[in-house]
Amino acid sequence: METSVLNPVPEKELERILELSAFDLDYSGLDPLLKDLAKLAAKIAETEICLINLIDSFTQWTVASYGLYIEQMPRKEGICQYTILSEQAFEVQDLSTDKRFRERKYVAYPPRLKYYFGIPLITSKGFKIGTLCMLDANSKRITKEKAELLKIISSEIVERLETRKKVEKLQSGLIAGYNFKRKLNHDIRGPIGGILGLIQLIKDQDLEKQVGEIVRYLDLIEKAGNNLLDITNERLSSEKQNGERKPGEQEFNLLTLKEKLKELYEPQAQIKDIDLTIANHQQCEDLPFPKSKVLQIAGNLISNVIQFTLEGEMVMVRQEYKCASKSNYLLLTIKNTGSKLTNDQIGQIFNNNQDLNQKGIALNLQAIRLLLKKAGGTLSISDEGDRGNRFDIELPVMLTKK
Repeated sequence: METSVLNPVPEKELERILELSAFDLDYSGLDPLLKDLAKLAAKIAETEICLINLIDSFTQWTVASYGLYIEQMPRKEGICQYTILSEQAFEVQDLSTDKRFRERKYVAYPPRLKYYFGIPLITSKGFKIGTLCMLDANSKRITKEKAELLKIISSEIVERLETRKKVEKLQSGLIAGYNFKRKLNHDIRGPIGGILGLIQLIKDQDLEKQVGEIVRYLDLIEKAGNNLLDITNERLSSEKQNGERKPGEQEFNLLTLKEKLKELYEPQAQIKDIDLTIANHQQCEDLPFPKSKVLQIAGNLISNVIQFTLEGEMVMVRQEYKCASKSNYLLLTIKNTGSKLTNDQIGQIFNNNQDLNQKGIALNLQAIRLLLKKAGGTLSISDEGDRGNRFDIELPVMLTKK
């Protein structure tokens, strides 16, 4: 892959983005998991700075760091976009003399970084989702032995992320089990009450030939039914008295999702002087639902919309629930003004015969559409003329209802 061009894109970029999305990561919550490895890598390399970066369509997310605090930067401004082009380490001895990087703010101005050494983070499927990178204000030379140790650390980073994915899959199953148990309590209570009512009607009948043995069996059924009904009512009453359950570590509600999206994507909007607003339909906005895929889908779409919205314009997000007879859905409507998305680009997104490794906006929105399809959801895009574009997401979720 050519590394001399500006803003290069790896081969199989769509698949790479989908692989990163499959980890379902909260980029702002990974520091406790990885910060010890960032510090260890800096000590081994003897550099002032170490960053662990994950790279999506438009953003380089720093998920753990040592020596420099940074959360994110545009992918096109980073050096790591070159590191993910191959499986080998990427090294720049003097950033200030390299035409690709010499005008970057972090090179031309404090901290005036000069040296870069990056190793790609390669998943078990062979995709390069990010980098372990070393930076310093002075020229360095990392020996072959140290480079091998850093490669081991990069493998450990990926191993931790893949283990986290497996653990969260199990936790999602536990949440689904909780919701099933609660639904089961409700479902049991109704039929039991009906059976007990029917028994009472039979017993209240003035039957001249009523057989004592039948009555005795009815009494036993009634007693067992009452005991089971008492247990079910007690469990439901306890949940009600304790208040509605707050979102757990692996859950969102509309309130917490709103705050997380603002935390992650307001900085991107501010760079382009875009007014990003996120609003909720207030009805049931405190009901929890599993996090799985929600942040990756909603966040990626918001990030994409910001990228092709003109500077000084607006991006508006509305979140709400749709409750149907068989399923519940999270609905997100995103509108922008001053959009640069054309009808041809919209057509490319929904063209199943389109080259999956095309570049640009259509590729990134295709990735979101495929993520939604896999999750059982849908994406629609409409051109509203001078009012910009409208994007509608419908994603199945399991709500914990009152």
